[in-house]
Amino acid sequence: MSILKRLFGTKQEPIRTYNDFWKWFQENERGFFKAVKNHKNIEKEFFDKLSPKLNELQDGFFYLTGMLDDNTVELILTPDGNIKNIVFVEELVHAAPAIPGWTFTSLKPPVDIKNVQLDMAGYTHDSDSLSFYPNDVKDYPDEIDITIVHKDYNEDDKSSITNGIYIFLDNFIGELNLVTTIDNVKVIGRGQAEKALIPIEKLRDFLLWRQKEFIEKYEGTLQNTDTAEFAILEAELENGNKLIATINRDILNWDKKASHPWIATLEIQYDGQFKGMPDETTYQLLNEIEEKALEQLKDADGYLNIGRQTADNSREVYFACKDFRKPSKVLHQLTKDYPSINIQYDIYKDKYWRSFNRFNSN
Repeated sequence: MSILKRLFGTKQEPIRTYNDFWKWFQENERGFFKAVKNHKNIEKEFFDKLSPKLNELQDGFFYLTGMLDDNTVELILTPDGNIKNIVFVEELVHAAPAIPGWTFTSLKPPVDIKNVQLDMAGYTHDSDSLSFYPNDVKDYPDEIDITIVHKDYNEDDKSSITNGIYIFLDNFIGELNLVTTIDNVKVIGRGQAEKALIPIEKLRDFLLWRQKEFIEKYEGTLQNTDTAEFAILEAELENGNKLIATINRDILNWDKKASHPWIATLEIQYDGQFKGMPDETTYQLLNEIEEKALEQLKDADGYLNIGRQTADNSREVYFACKDFRKPSKVLHQLTKDYPSINIQYDIYKDKYWRSFNRFNSN
């Protein structure tokens, strides 16, 4: 029997759940631990085995690892800034069992400014080279808009410097803070600065203050869309196809849009039979999928139905949300429930719903 096992190998169970993943990890963790501790053959003995198992579970999981101390390996799991995968990384780490010699972290954590120095493309990004100041945006007062100033800024290397600054921020303030608190970043040199410069080490406190102010301003703010009247908009595209949108125009004029800063878009693709429009059977299927999303994303819980657009072999359904975690799970599950349908979804921050300006009356 042992000869057969060596010849044909042992069939490995597929990774379908968090528990499946951690069971597999526990069965192999000693070899992983040795590879990281000895810093020897890490790619072959750890990464090349870990990556496919994470991919079996779900696309979009990344990782970092290293020794936390002489006897503990830290494995950081990250969506690498992808908002819609954050909740799944958090759930995976939450499901991790206690394994001696290991600590598991969801998302890249903030690091003390003294320990953050990035040398990239000939530029150093650290507390000595970077400073910042906030920008006041009159029409969008709730947006956190900042200018980062690099003392050695060169316009010819703007792209490289900007990329380095984002990596620096990812480490300094932490991944979750970077993707959830800052709305806009502009990168300039000291000669272009229009305000007094603030040391970069004070950025974290500034963001905490702004976020606290934002939460207090909009805490408990909800909107009822159950009785809303939706306007039907029709247009003809340049290719001759039809566009039909059903939009809650009243809510687009709401003065508390920023209380629901996360936009979730569900896209369902189909084979349009007439000018990009679905036939009756497909139309009913589109409504069924949309209704499943609406049943779980209710306005009373902080998920506002903005409306939908049907055109060019695609239906898009729009939500404005207080939080991004539940929409991520609901919309991802729809892709599993309808595997034969091409369903895509996206979640992004847009505090003033500028994505929907095209639906506003002129």
